[in-house]
Amino acid sequence: MAVTIKDVAKKAGVSPSTVSRVLSNHPRISAETSRKVKDIMDQLGYHPNIMAKSLVSKTTNSICIMLPKSAEELFSNFFFMELIRGIVTQASRLGYDVLISSGANEKEEIEGVSRLINGRRVDGVILLYSRKDDPVIDFLHENGHHFVLIGRSEQYPDILSVDNDNVQASYDATKHLISLGHERIGFVSGPPDLVVSKDRLKGYLDALHDSGLEMRPEWIVEGEFLQDSGYRAMSFFMNLPNRPTGIVLIDDVVSFGVLRGLHELKYKVPEDLCLVSFNNIPLSELSTPPLSSIDIGIYNLGYTASQVLIQSIQNNNDKSYQKRQIIPHRLMVRESSMYSISKK
Repeated sequence: MAVTIKDVAKKAGVSPSTVSRVLSNHPRISAETSRKVKDIMDQLGYHPNIMAKSLVSKTTNSICIMLPKSAEELFSNFFFMELIRGIVTQASRLGYDVLISSGANEKEEIEGVSRLINGRRVDGVILLYSRKDDPVIDFLHENGHHFVLIGRSEQYPDILSVDNDNVQASYDATKHLISLGHERIGFVSGPPDLVVSKDRLKGYLDALHDSGLEMRPEWIVEGEFLQDSGYRAMSFFMNLPNRPTGIVLIDDVVSFGVLRGLHELKYKVPEDLCLVSFNNIPLSELSTPPLSSIDIGIYNLGYTASQVLIQSIQNNNDKSYQKRQIIPHRLMVRESSMYSISKK
């Protein structure tokens, strides 16, 4: 016979309503009582009936992660894996399951999210990216659904979001190269429809302007968050008659493509070209040479996004907490940018 809430309550010496509150993470239940009840649940092998609980509470205790369209980009970039790890860790701690949705285009993304929310399978959505004029954000915002954006929305500055100050982060990366004496500095950007690409480009341009340095259009290359984009950008830069001596790259994975191409052409980093990148994924420290990279706190971005979304769900869009959370960044200086231009 299946173990019931009443069985758990009797053995724990509490009321069935207390057990129900423990299951729903009610704030008025003490940590000691919660721990005691959960221990009894484990001993008895009790598993709550999620469907029944959903009907009573009108919640699912599940959230959705909306993946970017490009599966190739997702599974070849450690950024997304670490982001998802942070989301799942905090969601699990708060008693929420995580579902994943994706689509080949914007229409499929909206249809997928709509099925999950309107079908009462999830309570809210986390978007892992921030696009300009994003119809998915339009749909979620206009229909009053719970969601949080990892990034910054130009359409809706008042929505829940978790982000870095990407303008300042890119400014800091560029100024680091300038401090080493570099005057010809290139920038490898991401897709132009992403807000993060726009913000990091702005930081780069602001740093050049504030330092009185020249900006040349040919020193800015757009691409994807893939190794091949870095490889192609490197080939372009190294064939310029007046090539950059330092480059700011929008992502570590892109930097690996640059390093691969430079190695094939017998160029050395940092002697022939200094590099500063973003995200500080674990492999950036293990590359040859180790990459200087802006640590944006990827895990904390996901962890905080999960926390903010679940707070919004449980408090029904309470207005008392901050809408936009900014995760601090820091520059990790390594061998790829430890070479002053004055030494050349």
